[in-house]
Amino acid sequence: MVSEAGDAVIAIALWMLIWWITEAVSISVTALLPLLLFPFFKILPIAEVGANYGSPIVFLFFGGFVMALALEKVNLHKRIALNIIRLTGTSPNRVILGFMLATATLSMWISNTASTVVMLPIAISVIKLLVNDEDGFTKNDQNFALSVMLGIAFSANAGGIATVIGTPPNSVLIGLLENEYNIEISFLRWMSIGLPFSAVMIGISYLVLVKWMFPNRDLKFNASKEVIQTELQKLGATSGKEKLVLVIFGVTVFLWIFRTLINKLFPGLALTDTMISIFAALALFCIPYNLKKGDFIISWKDTQQLAWGILILFGGGLALAKGMSVSGIVDLVAGAIATSDISILLTAALLIFLILFMTELMSNVALISVLAPVVAGIAIGLDVPILHLLIPVTMASSCAFMLPMATPPNAIVFASGYVQVPQMAKVGVFLNLIAIVLLIAMFQWVLPLLF
Repeated sequence: MVSEAGDAVIAIALWMLIWWITEAVSISVTALLPLLLFPFFKILPIAEVGANYGSPIVFLFFGGFVMALALEKVNLHKRIALNIIRLTGTSPNRVILGFMLATATLSMWISNTASTVVMLPIAISVIKLLVNDEDGFTKNDQNFALSVMLGIAFSANAGGIATVIGTPPNSVLIGLLENEYNIEISFLRWMSIGLPFSAVMIGISYLVLVKWMFPNRDLKFNASKEVIQTELQKLGATSGKEKLVLVIFGVTVFLWIFRTLINKLFPGLALTDTMISIFAALALFCIPYNLKKGDFIISWKDTQQLAWGILILFGGGLALAKGMSVSGIVDLVAGAIATSDISILLTAALLIFLILFMTELMSNVALISVLAPVVAGIAIGLDVPILHLLIPVTMASSCAFMLPMATPPNAIVFASGYVQVPQMAKVGVFLNLIAIVLLIAMFQWVLPLLF
């Protein structure tokens, strides 16, 4: 039997879900509802609800956003992307691979939207070489254009899975685990799972695009090298600000990766991923590039471009999870599952399938905010370690390859005019199914070895 508080939480969760799906108001505005409704219905006092909006995970992502802002402001992200493409080579398939690797690398550290926006004009410049050559825009040319565009979108989606700050659902999960279950997953530990999965998905996407769905046999052009070189020349020599940002970025990633080892050597430090993230943000605000001129890498007015709404969205998701926990909903779900005869593997497969295809239609961070606490209850009811179920389900929410409206990268490449909905759906549904198989395999065999 659901308690009175539980009834209220379910009603609020449904209200938030409907607004998130329909986008009747901004999804970030929807995330503010628990601040008003939880105290009103005596579910949680406002101080406890508000604490979720100031969770360490919110500030972990804030630091990541500031770092991404600095990379974009000094154009370092574009220089990194162009150099990756230049290194992979200029044959058509290698150009496609270069775009995919560059996009994925950027998406690990900056938003998938920003990484796609950076790559799109460079890709269009290369495609126009084929449109304007002597044989016109042939079938091979069209296949190349499709592969580049879809490769960028798919790599942006999959690349973010590799790191904690790469995509918001990862941080929602980390926050839920720390707040409700006192389970900590370090930056490096997440990468040990996320990076291999991301790499495999990008590799499969590449092979599906260039070897099966849209092959560009006998296509040859060397002018793409000139486009990349021209773009690099426009950037000029690496500036002092770029070098400074690169140093801060490198130190931050180093600290994230080796944090646990540093804490063992210096126990008094008690470093956390959030502390390292805030260190990076403060360094970018406070280390002067030219003290006499008062010139810093970024100033507070630059944060007008920061995705503040996503930070509120994190808080709303964590508050909703807390409400589900204190009202007994998670325990109720766990108890119901424990008394049933449902196969563990079948349950995991159905949850992964459901969330992966639901994320084609709604915000993945909103989806995980609502369903992660319920999935945790299901894991407890099945007597399965909650990480074994929550990690693949969370990763599934970032595997939206099928529809233009599913993610900003999909929408951006669709708007280029080189991709049609049936073409994206044809490849996307196949990649969705491959992702489901990989995530089920991860649940069954990989995660039990790591956790």
